[in-house]
Amino acid sequence: MAVFGVLAIVLGIVGLVSPDTLLRMLGFEVLGDRAAGDYTKTFMAASSMASLNMGVYYLVAVATEWRPFYLFTVIFRLVTFTVFTILVLTEAAPARFFGVAAWEGLGAVATGVALWFERNRRTSVPSNT
Repeated sequence: MAVFGVLAIVLGIVGLVSPDTLLRMLGFEVLGDRAAGDYTKTFMAASSMASLNMGVYYLVAVATEWRPFYLFTVIFRLVTFTVFTILVLTEAAPARFFGVAAWEGLGAVATGVALWFERNRRTSVPSNT
């Protein structure tokens, strides 16, 4: 959770400071001049700000050990994995974008497994009462 939070903050800052760098990292073509009415950079700024905010949410959840938030992220990161994979399969996004989908899917599975192990560990420890 903390790693994802820090990465979300860092990539949010990269997108705000240099949207072309983030576009390249995601496998999108970077155009020199953009046509009037092309709001790619506006969208990148909005997405990057959302990423930065999300990173802060994750770090707050880690600092406060907010377990319900962890479970919530498992569900919605699986949804994100599905949507991003569909974008790649339908060629609405470049194949390299599947890395983002994989990151979301693996993050969801890792968090879900950690929550499962923690729950089982707590229920299997004998009580002193």
